[in-house]
Order: sequence, then structure tokens, then C-alpha cells
Amino acid sequence: MRSSFLPPWMPAGVSLVRHRSEAGPILLAPIDAHRVFVHASPATWSTCRASGTHHLRRSGDIDLVPAGEAGGYDAASACESLEIRLAPAVIERAALDLGRGSGRSALAMRHMLRSEPIVHLALALESERQAGAPGGDLYADTIGIALATQLVGLSRRVETPRGGLSAAQMRRLLDFIEAHLDRPLTLARLAREAGASSSHLRQGFKQATGMTVHRYVVRRRVERARLLLQGGTSAGEAALAAGFAHQSHMARWMRRELGITPRDLR
Repeated sequence: MRSSFLPPWMPAGVSLVRHRSEAGPILLAPIDAHRVFVHASPATWSTCRASGTHHLRRSGDIDLVPAGEAGGYDAASACESLEIRLAPAVIERAALDLGRGSGRSALAMRHMLRSEPIVHLALALESERQAGAPGGDLYADTIGIALATQLVGLSRRVETPRGGLSAAQMRRLLDFIEAHLDRPLTLARLAREAGASSSHLRQGFKQATGMTVHRYVVRRRVERARLLLQGGTSAGEAALAAGFAHQSHMARWMRRELGITPRDLR
């Protein structure tokens, strides 16, 4: 892994690292800072080392690893990311400014988030690095507080009991989806499996994953179809096994998600 750094730990409590990682395992050992990773490459397939699930990381997808926690995934191809490190004191300061008390335990591990404000702030910090950090500590402090504000707001939405799903509910739901991809999946059926109302499921699922239930199911179906096609399964059989209504339905979503057709894969 090759990286480029701002000064390792600026007084403002925020720093940026640009990583280029080769294909293979990407391991994140625990450190005493919160880490925000912004994917900076075209679409990259990856496998979560904790759950074993496959994901297509796109430019702008965000992973959040709280201080003291480990993370990691297996990348199918070389990829780049912007890693922003925030000292816990920066989060605490933002939480206090927002009137939400201490932020020490406010953050939770998150994957595949989408947030335009966080991406814009990461790019601003990267531009500052490329320019030689002319803004100094004051500029970095401003960016750090803006990022911390976004993260505190995000963590509040995740932890809201009314709108959130528990970790157990999410595990049960994701396992059920994976086991029933080849069958019709309705919001009502998934809500029953999660033990939640349909509206609670819609809101809580998007808060936990950054995407709608429908989009998640489609992406998992596209991934299953891709693996089947690459293994020699016919297009018709792959479409049915992945839960698509027919070949053209599968081809349309495959073009949208991967930018390729079933014929390209075969």
C-alpha cells in the first residue's frame, strides 16, 4: 500500500492519507482515531472480511471505522481511497457544539455510505494537501469540525430507535435476502422477517446501508448473476437463479450497475 500524507498529526486533530492498494486483503488495525474512507477509484468489487458478503464499491462510497475498532475487506482489483483521521476530541467538540453531549460513543462502524457533504470535504482536504497545505492548521481545523458535524448528525440518525434497525435485525434481514434472491421479495415479506413495519424497514435499512432495500436487492442479484455467468451458466438460467424476471431484465440492471452486458461476461 502506497500513501501520501498531510503532516501526520496536525494540532487541529485531522489528517489525510491517500492510499493506493493492490488487489487482495486490505486490513485496518485499530488506532486511537476515527477513520473515514472515501473510495476514490472506479467501481471495485470487494468482499467484507467480517460477513463474507460481496459489494461493488463506487467512487464516493464511504466507510466509517470508529477509534479503537478494526476493519478490512478483500479487494478484487487495485483501488485508491482517501482516508481522513479525526481525533476523538474533534467529534466531542462537534457533539457539544450541537448540544448532544459527549461524542465518545456516538460513532458506529458503517459501510458503503453515500454523503455528498463528506465527499466534498474530503476532496477539499485533498486539494489542500496537493497545494502544500497553504491554509495551515486553521483550514484543517475548519474542515475537521465540518466533517465531525456531519458524522455526529449521521450517528444520531443511526441511533434513533424510531427509525433504526438493530444489528440482529440487519443480520437476519441480510441473511434472508441472500438465501432467497431467486424468489420474489416484497417489502411486506422482508418487514415481517425483520420484525418491523414496512415504513420502519425502509427508513432503518437506508440509514444502515446508505441505499434503499430495492437497490440493495438488485445489487446482490447482479452480483450473483455475474458469478453464475462467469462460471458458464447460460444467461436464461443465471437470470432465474438470481431472481430476475427474464434475461432482458437482468441485462438492463447489469448494464446499469456494472456497465457491461451478460455477453461481455461470457
